[in-house]
Amino acid sequence: MSARSKLVVGNWKMHGSRDFCESLVNEIKSETQDFSAQVEIGVCPPFVYLPLIAELCAGSRIMPGAQNVSAEEKGAFTGEVAGSMLADIGAQLVIVGHSERRELYAESDVQVATKFVAVQKHGMTPILCVGESLQQRQQEITDQVVLAQLDAVIEHAGIAAFAGAVIAYEPIWAIGTGETASPEQAQQVHALIRKHLAERDSDVASTIQLLYGGSVKSANAEELFAQPDIDGGLVGGASLESKEFVAICASAER
Repeated sequence: MSARSKLVVGNWKMHGSRDFCESLVNEIKSETQDFSAQVEIGVCPPFVYLPLIAELCAGSRIMPGAQNVSAEEKGAFTGEVAGSMLADIGAQLVIVGHSERRELYAESDVQVATKFVAVQKHGMTPILCVGESLQQRQQEITDQVVLAQLDAVIEHAGIAAFAGAVIAYEPIWAIGTGETASPEQAQQVHALIRKHLAERDSDVASTIQLLYGGSVKSANAEELFAQPDIDGGLVGGASLESKEFVAICASAER
């Protein structure tokens, strides 16, 4: 039996209002307060609501997180938010390298690696996202794409840095499409990632939490989380509905 706890993180993306975010996090807090310590929960609101969510989550089991971070410490970078600022307002988790950042904003593997380091520098946990497009899967180069994204961070941060990190495998073709990688497909890539890490540090590989992200919902969460190398989920759309998100978290308890 794995000693790894399960982790379920909601990525709210660019959704919500002050009232919506406050209501959502309070409902999640109320419905999950009696869950076992084996299930960890995080929520990543838009930047502007993070101080509110961090305040509401204080003293609870829910970890507040951010959806992105600047690789820079400070300076003339209009519109950017530094890791020190996120830590200052209570963020504990930070998503780096989400496919939407890679695809829509052309973030390179190297940029993602520098953001990973920036997160850890300020005592927060990076959630490193890796994954392939539909075209890359059809070309049967999923393994090469995922491992190249992973290796960019290993080369920049070192394998030991992954002792304080989370990795989320998110097949791009399954994000927001309603399509989901089958449990077997997801497990295959998760096992690949863990094996790749184990070749460099077996302790890191055995303890790191690997999440699946890509149209996770209550209907498929239990089967996905039952896979030996899947330790939870990075949840998009389903995290915006408290009952659905709580049901996904409950799946991690079984």
